[in-house]
Order: sequence, then structure tokens, then C-alpha cells
Amino acid sequence: MTAARPAEIRVSELFGPTIQGEGVLIGLPTVFVRTGGCDYRCSWCDSLHAVDSRYREEWRAMSTEDVWREVTRLSGGTPLMISLSGGNPAIQPLGELIGRGHEEGYGFALETQGSVARDWFADLDVLVLSPKPPSSGMETDWDAFDACLRASGDKPLVVMKVVVFDEADYAYARAAAARYPQLPLYLQPGNHTPPPPEDSDAPIDIDGVMERMRWLVARVTEDRWFEARVLPQLHVLLWGNKRGV
Repeated sequence: MTAARPAEIRVSELFGPTIQGEGVLIGLPTVFVRTGGCDYRCSWCDSLHAVDSRYREEWRAMSTEDVWREVTRLSGGTPLMISLSGGNPAIQPLGELIGRGHEEGYGFALETQGSVARDWFADLDVLVLSPKPPSSGMETDWDAFDACLRASGDKPLVVMKVVVFDEADYAYARAAAARYPQLPLYLQPGNHTPPPPEDSDAPIDIDGVMERMRWLVARVTEDRWFEARVLPQLHVLLWGNKRGV
């Protein structure tokens, strides 16, 4: 009988160490494993190179050991936080990688829209659930989101993050916070309207980003019944749309 072929991880890019640029771990030295492929097509996606199938030829099919070898090379063998991102990393077979890294003292954080639940969510250190608001053009399946919460169990720190472009997005975030009062909530001003050109080094609309940031801060501080933390995308402020930082 032929042995089963080891599962391969589709990797869009693997880089670091750099800082985590957003959310609950902002500023933390991190190695990034960005996987390829996503079950969503958000209108303002800022990582189309890890989402759209036209970039599939750029993605590498890597074994767990191949990924781990590159992670340890980048980190110099020093245990760091590893960010599993995408696309939607939940559609990739990452359980073995998480176990491999934990053996050597590395931590793992994963961000997903909450559309696909995996049993290995319970092995993460941090799970960021980022449901997509109306401006994305996507509809949230709250049953799938609930399944992700159940799959996470009691171990990881679970937080919710919502990107906000406008009042409709803000209302969505407020409703999500009411639905899941146990989850710390992070709000992030929207970056691209419309999405950036294929050149990932294209300049960002920094004035627009900062205007939305100020507006969002004002909305949250005026909204006394809504507890949320407003944070920027620090990497965008520092490096714009450049990849690998």
C-alpha cells in the first residue's frame, strides 16, 4: 500500500522578522507565513497576491518541514511569534506546523474571517477573527463564525477585529460587539478604496487613511456604550504597500 503523501501548504510569501503591524499583537517581532488562497473576495483586499487565483503560479507548495526550515532560518533559531495569514490561512493544513513550532518554543497567531473552522485552532496562541463588514461586499456566515469559536476551545487568546470604512461598517462592528461581548474588539480604519494596483509598492492614500482614523477615534470616544480599541495598520504607515516588511 502506498503511503499517504504529506499535506502541502500553499505559501504566497514567507518573511521576517519584522513587527506585527496591526491588531492585538501590534509592534511584536514576528515571522510571517502568508498562505495562498481564500474563500472570500473582499472589494478592498490589500493582499490580492495571496488571494486571487491568477497569482497561483507564484505560490509555493511546501511541506511542513520546508516551511519550518525557512522560519528557523529567518528567525535565527530564536523563538518568535509566527503570524499565519493569507488569504484565508484556515483553508491550509497548518496543524502540524503549529505543533512543530511549539516544540521549539515558538508562538502562533492566526487571522481569519471566521468562515472555516479547524480543530487545530485550539492549538494556537492567538486567534484573530475578522468578520468582513458591508464595504467588503461579503456576507458573514455567523454559524460558521460560531463554529470557529467552538473550535478554538479554551487555550488561545481570541479577539475580534473589524475593518471600518464608513458608518455602515461601524454599525456592523457595533452589532458584532453586542453579539460577542466576551471578545476584545479592535477596529482598524480602512486602507484601500479602491484596491491598490497590482504593484504592491504603490503609494497609499495616507491622507484618506488618517482621516478615517481620526473619524473612527471620534466615533468610538463619543459612543459611550461601545468598548473598542482603535489601532492603525502600523506597517502601512511605515512602509506603505511594500511586501515583505
